[in-house]
Amino acid sequence: MPEHGNESTWDPLWEQIFQSGEWGKYPPEHVIRFVARNFYRVTDRGKVNLLEIGCGPGANVWFMAREGFTVSGIDGSSTAIEKAGQRLASEGIAADLRVGDFARLPWPDDSFDGAVENVSLYTNPWTSIQRALCEVRRVLKPGAPFLSTFFTDRTWGYGLGDLVETDGFVNLRQGPLAGVGFCLFLKRARVPDLFRGFSEVNVERISWSLDGEQHLVEQFVIKCRKPGAGNARD
Repeated sequence: MPEHGNESTWDPLWEQIFQSGEWGKYPPEHVIRFVARNFYRVTDRGKVNLLEIGCGPGANVWFMAREGFTVSGIDGSSTAIEKAGQRLASEGIAADLRVGDFARLPWPDDSFDGAVENVSLYTNPWTSIQRALCEVRRVLKPGAPFLSTFFTDRTWGYGLGDLVETDGFVNLRQGPLAGVGFCLFLKRARVPDLFRGFSEVNVERISWSLDGEQHLVEQFVIKCRKPGAGNARD
């Protein structure tokens, strides 16, 4: 999650954000649905290896670990990883949690049966997102499913900051993303290019309003697969 032009996919601003706030204790419905549709029919869930990119304080890894899957997670914030580990330990469950860079994932090729990324990559410039997605594809097993979520260009705040690249802004003055550093809002027409290395790319939208329906927040929920023959199917 970098400042624009940095080769890393980590902006230290997020360390401050995770230190100062509490949020994200429970997984969103689209993550639950993705995991359930792809993996709930597996008899031995412990043999299913799942990964979260940008796990933050652990809402999704907590959910997947509680459901009996073998779970790994990565985030650039040591505070977030510490909070996630403490939460899991308090309930007697565990996950492989790492502090690291999304563009240099510390796992071997073909390690995971599935992966999720819930509005974490959007904090990176386009080229950094591309590198991170290449890494996601590398560590997934052939045919494995991937869920990714981005704020769309219809989200409140788009255009209300300093433009530093196409659809990428810093210093947002309004909206739910104000104060979080760089934000890339995704246009529907750019999805095929960003996810061109994946197969079966399916795009849906979720949205909600704020301030008495004065403002819109909208996300793309993108489901796809690493090309190849996999065992898990929707």
